Amino acid sequence: MFDLRGRVAVVTGASAGLGTEIADGLALQGANLAILARRRELLDEQACLLRKRGVRVLPVVCDVTKQEDVARAAETILQEYGRIDIAVNNAGGGKGAKAEEMPAENWDYTINLSLNGMYHCCKAFGKAMLEAGYGRMINIASMYGLIGNFSIPSSAYHAAKGGVVNYTRALAAEWGGRGVTVNAICPGFFCSEATERLWDKEFFADYLNTYSPMHRGGRPGELNSAVVFLAAEESSFVNGAILPVDGGMTCI
Repeated sequence: MFDLRGRVAVVTGASAGLGTEIADGLALQGANLAILARRRELLDEQACLLRKRGVRVLPVVCDVTKQEDVARAAETILQEYGRIDIAVNNAGGGKGAKAEEMPAENWDYTINLSLNGMYHCCKAFGKAMLEAGYGRMINIASMYGLIGNFSIPSSAYHAAKGGVVNYTRALAAEWGGRGVTVNAICPGFFCSEATERLWDKEFFADYLNTYSPMHRGGRPGELNSAVVFLAAEESSFVNGAILPVDGGMTCI
């Protein structure tokens, strides 16, 4: 497996869902962690669990939609660890509605969380990486940043995640020659806090069986293995990649 011992990794949206799995995958490979989210109680619970992996864990309460929060978080991490080697910008989400009925507040909420929050994190963590001349920036986008979808009315989310995809490419072009690689992962359906209400529904199983070439959703470990690869030295020549981890849903 890949060796991340001695590296410092930041994971946003790390109090629940895919963020907890990503953080655990990095801890299993020896990375020391800074985990960020808005909910202190859940963050502290996750920190206790992650420390059982034998790594250092710094929980930091942070709202990624607030640039000043993210800047303070970066300062706190640098004070604790002295550097930021890896950043997995995972925090995101949105409020859906039919495109022709989309309330402005739903649009603004989704863009602010899923796109502006990504900008705040890349700016703050990227600055530390550029100053050090080394970094692995990993942005969690979505398969819906690559395709449209008629069955789930979420045009704001599609727009935000599509923005993340091309923002990743732009940063990769700017920063690749300065020691910082920037890549994005586009997950398909994984069971998480956002999707668990669907997971055991018959219609959802039918949806996956029809539209996923693998006829299923993602399993535990199938996302964080991709994250760990992009965080490791073995991916040193991978820059600007947009990696779908979706069972092939974006290829049909």
